[in-house]
Amino acid sequence: MNASVESIPVTPRAPAALEAAANTSTSPVTQTVRAGIECGDATGCVVPPLHLSATFAFRGFADKGAYDYTRSGNPTRDLLAAALAELEQGAGAVVTASGMAAVTVVGYLVPAAGRIVAPHDCYGGTYRLFDAWRRRGERQVEFVDFGDQAAVRAALTAPTALLWIETPSNPLLRITDIAAFAALGRAAGALIVVDNTFLSPAWQQPLALGADLAVHSTTKYLNGHSDVVGGAVVARDKALHEQLAWWANCLGLTGAPFDSYLTLRGLRTLHARLDHHGRNAYALAHWLQGQANVKRVWYPGLETHPGHDVAKRQQRGFGAIVSLELEGGHAAVREFVAGLESFSLAESLGGVESLVAHPATMTHAAMDPAAREKAGLADGLLRLSVGIEALEDLREDLLRALARAAAVLPQPTFSRAAAAC
Repeated sequence: MNASVESIPVTPRAPAALEAAANTSTSPVTQTVRAGIECGDATGCVVPPLHLSATFAFRGFADKGAYDYTRSGNPTRDLLAAALAELEQGAGAVVTASGMAAVTVVGYLVPAAGRIVAPHDCYGGTYRLFDAWRRRGERQVEFVDFGDQAAVRAALTAPTALLWIETPSNPLLRITDIAAFAALGRAAGALIVVDNTFLSPAWQQPLALGADLAVHSTTKYLNGHSDVVGGAVVARDKALHEQLAWWANCLGLTGAPFDSYLTLRGLRTLHARLDHHGRNAYALAHWLQGQANVKRVWYPGLETHPGHDVAKRQQRGFGAIVSLELEGGHAAVREFVAGLESFSLAESLGGVESLVAHPATMTHAAMDPAAREKAGLADGLLRLSVGIEALEDLREDLLRALARAAAVLPQPTFSRAAAAC
């Protein structure tokens, strides 16, 4: 670890009452439902209180309590952090203002000019940040095809500070064997980080598979209602957690109390929501495979998916993101999205409502065309965030949109002679 980070002072820890939630052995389903209930409040509240105060009074001269300023610590945010640490089986969590804030704070564990190895098809925002660091000379970054384990092994022969894993990847849902890649990264002396946004700890626990840090955009499934922008990093051990907390406070990246409150509320229905999300996505992915003008479907729950066996081994569910490529490129995509009613054309994912995104012009627009082509992000590629609406309504909506997209495809022509045969 960076020597300059080892001497970082520790952010004051929350009161013991707020940490008690991290020391239970109940089912993850029960943990999410009861997150924050045992909040230590003398009122016996079932819903944890919202602490909006920006500052907290000292008990007396030079006598500070557990909290002094919300950027450094807040009871509501700490309840969410404790719940996330418990769900990921980590030693502690840092709640940030966005998913990209979580990525940023992790990056500050890498020393100046330190080296990062990351997938070439990672989330567009992550790619943009890493590439900016590389161009400014702040970090060395090598983007590698993580579908080629030999290429990753070769990249790790050089000294590496951080190995960034995204599984399933966004948007092609490539599956990375966390345990295998963590072993490769650890042998190279790298910190192992997994972006677990697409699955949440309900479906995947990277720390148990060898990762040092699990990163989340809490905007997505953890909150689940598209009304919060937030992020989190869960650390495997106390020392890493303390370093992350120091940097988040130093950089002003910590999350707001109200956003933490809403995320805690969403967390209570996490497993119930994901069960419905997953069933809908599984059914739609298999159905889409049989549609005439669908060139290809990506979903780890399909037996034809190259990462299907690994997904079965390291995940509890296959997720609720389905990607597909249409015949006809941009023209077909334009007609397809115009024909949708139950899928909204919007960025983000993980809310109860169904969304459709066009990576080339939306989530991955920051990548130059050559990089997108190398990552396999074709013009006809669409990403579906499958919601919890009635399955039959979603299927009918997609069927109408596919019919509209098919209308722009070249129609076969037949000569009179051929017709007479």
